[in-house]
Amino acid sequence: MTLSAQSSTPERMPLFRRGLKAFVDIRELTLIALIVTIIIVMANLNPYFLSFSNFRAVAVGMAPTAIIVIGMAILLASGGFDLSVGSVMALSSTVVAMLLLAGVPIPVAVLGGLILGAIIGVLNGLLVTGLGINPLIATLGTMSIARGIALVLTEGFSVSSLPASFAWIGKADIGGFPVIVLVTILLVVFFDLAVRHTRFFRQAYFIGANEKAAMLSGIHVTHVRIILYGLTGVLAALAGVLLASRLMSGTPTAGNGIELQVLAAAVIGGASLRGGEGTILGAFLGVVFVALINNTMTMLAVSIYWQMIVIGGVLICAVALDMLIRSKRS
Repeated sequence: MTLSAQSSTPERMPLFRRGLKAFVDIRELTLIALIVTIIIVMANLNPYFLSFSNFRAVAVGMAPTAIIVIGMAILLASGGFDLSVGSVMALSSTVVAMLLLAGVPIPVAVLGGLILGAIIGVLNGLLVTGLGINPLIATLGTMSIARGIALVLTEGFSVSSLPASFAWIGKADIGGFPVIVLVTILLVVFFDLAVRHTRFFRQAYFIGANEKAAMLSGIHVTHVRIILYGLTGVLAALAGVLLASRLMSGTPTAGNGIELQVLAAAVIGGASLRGGEGTILGAFLGVVFVALINNTMTMLAVSIYWQMIVIGGVLICAVALDMLIRSKRS
């Protein structure tokens, strides 16, 4: 019996290690486990945590971040990133609100806000690919410009008194679920499937993994990157429109610091700052994870300033874990 037990141990250990390695490598499974753990722990600490109203508030609050992280995840996969998303979100919400106050029909105003986001995104792409400016510097500059324009247009004040019908986008429910949450889920599902099954979005991963090899294989790296930056700008603008509809005001200070949360969520979800990795589903689960951490700290009466420290620490840990996993693989 002893010999049998000893001989079976070496066979079991590799299987256990393979299972553990697969669990760590598949970031979505790791995040689901962490999310479930947070829910179980908080359910014991605070019964209100499991209430429908709390989950609804968390879902509605994280919707703009979840929409923006879609574009950020694809950009990271291609080897780039965008720090201007929060400012684009604020500027688009402000411009849409001002157009509505001027009597512009809602569809036209919303379209104008999305076009503005696309223009800023394409500008970022041109700065990075055309002029060869580092994405950090290029998007940091457009972040400051977009935020400055929003503040100049409004003199720092929110634009309110919007048409009542505009609230439907951000406040209405369908079957008991907020429209803003349903729109977010549809976008996540659509882009996750598109990234997995369409040739164009798969090119982003080839570019991020090896740009020179991608060029030699016939991929138009410049065109793909410009389109991806434009898409990120559109998604940031859409998040701004939905936020303006929910708050019924265009706020020039909206989205301040959201780029940190978006980056943290994308990296936690499996995206790499070196490019070539990550999924939309993983990035979305990263947003859920970060939102639950914020909600947990709020319910435990943790100061908002400590929440910022925790999110920064989570980002550092996520990047460190990503680097450790990469070094182990190589």
